[in-house]
Amino acid sequence: MTIRCYEWTMSSDYPGSINTVNQMAPSPRHVRATLGGRVVVDTTRAVYLWEHPNFPQYYIPITDIAADVLVDENHESRLSRGLTRRFGLRVGDVHRPAAARLHTEEPYAGLVRFEGDALDAWFEEDEEIFGHPRSPYHRVDALRSSRHVRVELDGVTLAESSCPVLLFETGLPTRYYLSRTDLNMAALEHTGTQTLCPYKGRTSDYWTVRTPAGAYADLAWSYAFPAPAVAAIAGLVAFYNEKVDLYVDGQALERPDTPFS
Repeated sequence: MTIRCYEWTMSSDYPGSINTVNQMAPSPRHVRATLGGRVVVDTTRAVYLWEHPNFPQYYIPITDIAADVLVDENHESRLSRGLTRRFGLRVGDVHRPAAARLHTEEPYAGLVRFEGDALDAWFEEDEEIFGHPRSPYHRVDALRSSRHVRVELDGVTLAESSCPVLLFETGLPTRYYLSRTDLNMAALEHTGTQTLCPYKGRTSDYWTVRTPAGAYADLAWSYAFPAPAVAAIAGLVAFYNEKVDLYVDGQALERPDTPFS
């Protein structure tokens, strides 16, 4: 099984809302994280920090981390954001070396940044998040529609529907989610790929498309249990606009230029 967490830089056609690296902002959310079945991070004082232009990371006050799980590795480094001290994490038999860095210089002094795989799960309030924190400037809407959508590749019709769900996501082209009964399943081959998205959740399925011209890996995907905010896409299938020919109400759409192209 392949698991990917998509982190992208948005193209000029699909601009994001944050463009300043190192911008900081307080998070109003109750943030928790677990390791080895134990809550080891519990804070209402998390800080968003945009290490990249379009998505933030959480920086956590060290006082809101369970002190007994921190393993001081006696290793200091001067990074782009100043002097840091490296820590591992240990809960019972679970040991994650080089899992976190404590910043010791302003404006980040006292804040801890965890590596991406350091903890088992992160939660905002009581909802699990995936990949990275949800940006407060990012929006996702899933709307039912009666538009007629046809998906083709190499002249082969892959799907056709008059009851899609349109997913509008900041910084990305509109995605068209279609019922499986509207798919040409003879042209699709299930794969074991999974991806993570902080706004939609964890994908349950991916499909490779096969046409007489060849095979195209992982062009379609589905979320069996998406995040509640986009529950309308549950079980439906979307294709990369960048890699197929899409017709909406009879009009051909240009393939957008994004990092998924």
